[in-house]
Amino acid sequence: MERREFVKKTMLSSIAALIGTKIVFGSNMLEGYVPLGLQDPDPFKLFNKHKDMIVLNDKPWNIEAQAHLLDDKVTPNSCMFIRNNGLVPENIDPKSWTLTIDGESVRTKKTYTLAELKSKFEEYTYQLTIECGGNGRAEFDPPAKGNQWTVGAVHCASWTGVRLRDVLNDAGIKDNAVYIGFHAVDQHLSRDPNKEAISRGCPMSKALQDETLLAYKMNGEDIPLVHGYPLRLVAGGWPASVSGKWVNRISIRNKVHDGAKMTGTAYRIPCETVAPGEKVKDEDMCIIESMPVKSLITYPKTGAVLKQGKSLEIRGHAWAGELEVTKMEYSIDFGSTWNDCVVEKPVNRLAWQHFSAQVDFPKKGYYEVWARATDSNNKSQPMLLPGWNPKGYLNNACHRIAVKVK
Repeated sequence: MERREFVKKTMLSSIAALIGTKIVFGSNMLEGYVPLGLQDPDPFKLFNKHKDMIVLNDKPWNIEAQAHLLDDKVTPNSCMFIRNNGLVPENIDPKSWTLTIDGESVRTKKTYTLAELKSKFEEYTYQLTIECGGNGRAEFDPPAKGNQWTVGAVHCASWTGVRLRDVLNDAGIKDNAVYIGFHAVDQHLSRDPNKEAISRGCPMSKALQDETLLAYKMNGEDIPLVHGYPLRLVAGGWPASVSGKWVNRISIRNKVHDGAKMTGTAYRIPCETVAPGEKVKDEDMCIIESMPVKSLITYPKTGAVLKQGKSLEIRGHAWAGELEVTKMEYSIDFGSTWNDCVVEKPVNRLAWQHFSAQVDFPKKGYYEVWARATDSNNKSQPMLLPGWNPKGYLNNACHRIAVKVK
């Protein structure tokens, strides 16, 4: 009895420490009860996120940035969007973490510890743009199901790790290899151990690119838990769903990977243009690969107020999936005329590019500043919503901010 009381008091002390204050009448709590104060954790403290981030969902966690939070050239953790499909893993021990390479098209099934990956293979660092395929979904009409992302499900951090191709080549790739698929330890929302929360992949051509990494550092430090600690796949320029978190196995497949959220309509768009609201058969949907050209004004914040006669500095980022942005423009007359911005070259392939411009306004009144990027295939962002699709993917319409001149 004395031991039971000791354990209960110890647990109450621990819970009180987590909540931040003494639990009045805590001795009356039933065994196993979790206080409400811990049932609904503060995501901003839990994930070290900026207070202006927007929570779209907590089961699973999905959190986006606002445009002005993405002003840094290299996105800090505090402003990185979170897109989860399952439950964030707990009790991860990096010392016992392993990565297994298997599948129909591997020559030799191999398992590596995290320490072996770091010591056996050369380390590389790249800035890589990662954008959720559903970024901008909130604008689609008729509405598409899913998290109603606006513009903030994108980031470009600095990732450090080993090239996936070096690890795959070490295990050996058969000539019939077509695709890779990742497997991870995040638990399905149902907690069914036989179900994977997500298991996507990419063609071998993407898997073998220089910039496709098995990363263990983000911005020079260990990857935060919610972003994939201790090991994640990073495939810049493609939908973020390809960059699997908490990866512990990669399969080399002799067919298109058929894991969780690789089939049906998940991360697919109609192969041919369809009318808004039209139903599309699964077999008529094509897998999303390289993301479309897009840009974002990160300064100033929409709603800026300016004195008449003053110029306004704007800046932001632009990206184009596997391609490069070759031209950046802005408009203050709803797209009737366009003016050039200064656009920088990417620091490496698949990194976003920074743009800036000085904007002058002819007189007092309300304005909108629109931004438009053009890629190296001479394809530009549409001024308004692009073609509709059932899942609300790939909205790359021009970003717009409101400005008032007084």
